[in-house]
Amino acid sequence: MVSPISNDAVGFAPLAPPTVWQGWDAFVHRAPAPARDATDPAWSQAEREDYHSELAVMRTPAMDSVFTAVRRLLLVNRRQQAGARRGLIISGPATTGKTTTMMALGRSFQLADTRQHPGQAERRPVLFISVPPAATPKMLVSEFARFLGMPITDRLNQTQITGAVCDLLCELGTQLVLIDDVHLLDTQRRAGAETSDQLKYLGERIPATFVYSAIDIETSSLLSGVRGAQIAGRFKIFRHHPLAYATEQDRAVWDDLVWAMENLLRLRAHRTGTLVKHAAYLHARTAGRIGSLSHLIREAALIAITEGTERITKQLLNEVELDAAAETQARPARRK
Repeated sequence: MVSPISNDAVGFAPLAPPTVWQGWDAFVHRAPAPARDATDPAWSQAEREDYHSELAVMRTPAMDSVFTAVRRLLLVNRRQQAGARRGLIISGPATTGKTTTMMALGRSFQLADTRQHPGQAERRPVLFISVPPAATPKMLVSEFARFLGMPITDRLNQTQITGAVCDLLCELGTQLVLIDDVHLLDTQRRAGAETSDQLKYLGERIPATFVYSAIDIETSSLLSGVRGAQIAGRFKIFRHHPLAYATEQDRAVWDDLVWAMENLLRLRAHRTGTLVKHAAYLHARTAGRIGSLSHLIREAALIAITEGTERITKQLLNEVELDAAAETQARPARRK
């Protein structure tokens, strides 16, 4: 069965991205937009729009598998010496929910850590960054420093920043390091190769479990050559594919996901069961991509509110334009 993560499982403080501590901590502790009865006169249109804009992320079997894999890695790594720790790479096509899964993982881990260490507000159990485009080793480690709020001056070189970052993360009790978009590292270029080496070094210096997220890591240069062999020897790969719709079990998972999202809707004239009735169409429209499904339902709900229809129909769903990846595969479905 698919179960919802609370509405605050996505989103973060408007002025602070989750790649800095203030934004990440706000994301972890953000209170969800409250759900009320759709006909409640005290629930303004703006508040209903906010609610539907951030509908809950659904807990899928893929998320459960990642959570379980990382939980086991944390146990395996707990008493391991530097260099012997193992990690996980979440790999798959775009918009399949890799980053969402990673952030939900980090949020769950941090909340558990807070319960285990009450009153220790200075702890930073999780670090979350994204690999910058055309990254160099100094750019990468500067992202670590930026997350921690460490001041970086032009006088500091890569070695100095790296040493300071590693020492501070050890002091702050960081146990889970989440790095998004590692496919941006092109190890066939000098800068990318050196940045890959920097990642390896950080993994050896910081006593934490590293989790990467990447688009189709299997086809990237990151796993090729001697450097790639080292990564492949230390990291498991979890393939985060779009949800299938071929077998009865596949359809049950997808239908549960659609049903759970439909139950979150608060539209005054929506007929419950409409989305589930069109579950096969929704799968064809989105190619089984969770990110595309979330976009489709949220935008349709917001259109229904702003235009006053207060219901989602197949015609309305058909009018919503999705990302190019989903639309390319969905053209036959939209003609039906």
